[in-house]
Amino acid sequence: MSIAYYVVAVITALWVGFSSYSLFARKAFVVDSLVDYGVPQSWWNWLALAKGAGALGLIVGIFLPALGVAAAIGLILYFLGAVATTLRARSYKTTPYPVLYLLPVAVTLILQLAAA
Repeated sequence: MSIAYYVVAVITALWVGFSSYSLFARKAFVVDSLVDYGVPQSWWNWLALAKGAGALGLIVGIFLPALGVAAAIGLILYFLGAVATTLRARSYKTTPYPVLYLLPVAVTLILQLAAA
């Protein structure tokens, strides 16, 4: 594995983990958007848990590559769903925010597969 993969994987995991924490903590900059998109509050903990599990999976993936690949794919699907949600809600100004998470996860996956 390359140093670039390790660095990107850890930074990405911290970034996604921060997003998970922000949703669990009901930070206004996260939940206000979810309300605007029409995401039911009963889903919020599950969404935060999915992000947290994905972040943890990226870290564990350093030691168990198959788990890291699965976590990255899961997070890519998660953030593609988030992009679709912003588009469905016609909230075009907020569409770049999930992309800011999607791109580093995709780079992490690419670096991991390249190093394998």
